[in-house]
Amino acid sequence: MGFYPIVLELGGRPCLVVGGGAVAERKVEALLEAGARVTVVSPTVTPHLASWAHEGKIRRVARAWERGDLAGHALVFVATDDGAVNAEVASEGRRGGVWVNAADDPEHCDFILPSVLRRGALTVAVSTGGTSPALARAIREELETYFTDDYRVLARLAGEARCALRGSGAAADADAWCRALDPALRRLIAEGREDEARARLLGRLRAAACA
Repeated sequence: MGFYPIVLELGGRPCLVVGGGAVAERKVEALLEAGARVTVVSPTVTPHLASWAHEGKIRRVARAWERGDLAGHALVFVATDDGAVNAEVASEGRRGGVWVNAADDPEHCDFILPSVLRRGALTVAVSTGGTSPALARAIREELETYFTDDYRVLARLAGEARCALRGSGAAADADAWCRALDPALRRLIAEGREDEARARLLGRLRAAACA
């Protein structure tokens, strides 16, 4: 099976999580970080899920999954250890055009989740197409040693520079960006000289745009 890598905007979108254990909790936490509106269907839930429901961060339906629960949701995550439930939810999702992810059950997944490294606005995702989640995690952990926290600042400064260029009506091509995001810029960031890094980046991009 081939997978198409994509980054989804889930802000305000309704997502369903079937299950209330530790795996479900991790799915819910990630969805909340993405700004999704989350409903959890499960007769029992972890203390964290119960707390989030009490605080109004999520909606909880305190029963087992039933047919029809998928209606109106953008994405569905199944986090139970019941293969029959996985199959039923996946089948209903495909009939209704709703994408379903069943944890540790690739046969019943319309999409899979990569191993993710985040540094502020920078997101690096590693996937093996579901063949070996352990390998994906190992590679992601290796990348953590390369993508240090300095990349959080680099991503922010790049975003600021892009907005500044657009605001002035200027544009720099991909080659200009590659030249501007050079080792010298990264050294300034590593040394904590953020203002100098910002000025250097924007100055080089503006010069390229005017050339």
